[in-house]
Amino acid sequence: MFNKSMFRYALILIVAAVPTLVQAQGAIKIGIVNIGRLLQESPQYVAAAARLEDEFAPRQREMVALQTAYEAKAARIQKDLEVMGAEERQNAQRDLRNDVREIERTQNEIREDFDLRRNEVIGAVQRDVIQAVKDFGDAEGYDLILAEGIVQWNERIEVTDQVLARLRAAAGTAAAP
Repeated sequence: MFNKSMFRYALILIVAAVPTLVQAQGAIKIGIVNIGRLLQESPQYVAAAARLEDEFAPRQREMVALQTAYEAKAARIQKDLEVMGAEERQNAQRDLRNDVREIERTQNEIREDFDLRRNEVIGAVQRDVIQAVKDFGDAEGYDLILAEGIVQWNERIEVTDQVLARLRAAAGTAAAP
C-alpha cells in the first residue's frame, strides 16, 4: 500500500524530474497574445468596420430622414393644435403615434440587420486573426501561445506586436504600430 511518506517521496521525484525532462526536450517556447487588441488594431478589422459603415450608411440616412420628417410634422401639428377640432386632433395624434411606431420598427430592423452582418464580418476577421497567431507560432517555433484569462505575464513573452505586424503585412499595409 501507498502511505504518506511514499507519496511524498514520489512527488519529490516527479518535481525533480520535470526540469530534466524539459531540458531533454529543449527549452519550451511560450508566448502571450492579446486577441482583443489584435482584433481592434488589425487592418482586416478596420477594413471590415469601414465596409459595414458604408453598407449601412444609406439606411442610417433613411432613418435620419424619417426622424426629421416626424419632428417637422410634430412641430406643425403642435402649432395647429389649438385651431383643430376634436376629431382632427385625435387623427393627428394617432398619425404621430403611427409615425413613432414606424420609426421604432425601422430602427429595430436596422439594428438587427447590422448586428447580424457585424457578427458575420467580425467572425471572419476572428478566424483570420486566430490563423495568423497559429501561423506565427508555427513559423517562430512556439510550443504554446496563450490568449485569454492570463492574469500576469512578463512582457518579453508577449507576441501581440509581432502577430499584428504579420496581419498588417497580409493586408498590405505598413507594419508600424
